[in-house]
Amino acid sequence: MALADDEIYGCIGEDGFTRLVAAFYRRIPADDVLGPMYPNQDFAGAEKRLRDFLIFRFGGPTTYLKERGHPRMRERHAPFPIDRIARDRWVTLMEQAMEETQLPEEAVATLRPFFDGVATFLMNRRS
Repeated sequence: MALADDEIYGCIGEDGFTRLVAAFYRRIPADDVLGPMYPNQDFAGAEKRLRDFLIFRFGGPTTYLKERGHPRMRERHAPFPIDRIARDRWVTLMEQAMEETQLPEEAVATLRPFFDGVATFLMNRRS
């Protein structure tokens, strides 16, 4: 059974999000589709931003909002060529990260459709 969005942080906490995002970003530098999209190889900064965003989005502290303001996700991702291939790769790597970190199934049941929907929402190029 899926958890409500605001219950995810209570279920996996900061540690769960930290492990998930770290597992995801370990895959990015070697990825031929997503790796080149990171300006100046800012993997550590990107990891922090995603972790803080997810923590805020799923019921945790609002560090992301305090440091970055409104997420403005489409605007922030507009410079990057996100087509169906990039979208699918992002989802695949996040799926692998969820599997690696062995998050509780009730958390994954909520996170999976969120990641899928956001990845689609951020597409800005046709494949």
